[in-house]
Amino acid sequence: MKEIQRDGATIHYRMEGEGDTTLLFVHGAFTNQTYWDNQVAFFSPDFKVVTLDLPGHGESGRDRTEWSVEGFGQDVVTVIRELELQNVILIGHSMGACATLEAAVAYPDPIIGFIVVDMFKTAGTPLPDEYQDQVEALKENLKSDFGNTSEQYAYLALVTPQTPEPVAKRVAVDYRYAHPPMGRPIIAQVFDYYQRERELLPQLKFKFYVINADYMPFNEEPLKRYLTVDYQIFHVPSTSHYPMLEDPDRFNQTLMEVIDNVLAGK
Repeated sequence: MKEIQRDGATIHYRMEGEGDTTLLFVHGAFTNQTYWDNQVAFFSPDFKVVTLDLPGHGESGRDRTEWSVEGFGQDVVTVIRELELQNVILIGHSMGACATLEAAVAYPDPIIGFIVVDMFKTAGTPLPDEYQDQVEALKENLKSDFGNTSEQYAYLALVTPQTPEPVAKRVAVDYRYAHPPMGRPIIAQVFDYYQRERELLPQLKFKFYVINADYMPFNEEPLKRYLTVDYQIFHVPSTSHYPMLEDPDRFNQTLMEVIDNVLAGK
């Protein structure tokens, strides 16, 4: 594995395969680039495939005093610049999709496609009032008992009783042992990121593709309101928040269909 430096932290990355098109995969909060291993194996025979551990995650460095989603977006931009990537299709999962949205707006020239995995389900929209107290309680509990609170959040919000136990356990363990100085501010920012979405979505220059897991509904109306480009929603049924782990074959076929659409300019 190789590394790049930005803002005091190393960024570990992996690059496999060759091709005129680069697929750049960005993982979600508290996980790491190995969540994309099935996709690296599937797509690297035909594409250049790049994955990375965002700082504070996986094998990347933790030497930062300020942690932000916007900073993760700059990390993605730095990887694109340092590796001189061209014809990049950004593929971001969960909070990683926020990072790729930051990158797509900040540095659009080498990018040709933008794909979101199970994120922006109510884009630009705050949580309903009845959930605000729960969010505030979560933030406070993360301060006093990060590990237990983070693990409980994973079980309650990100996986379901139908999620295969190895997947659910993997996610829960990664959440429990996430880096607290990074995790506390990032979780707080994700819940408030709708304000940033309102700023960035109208600036996006690429068709907005979503691969949605159906354990929670997707509301299209905010996309109609905030996007100035077209959008298209694809579905991977019967998984929770991690379709790339729970049903990798179906996910890969769906992602291939989306990539074909990007390359065909559809």
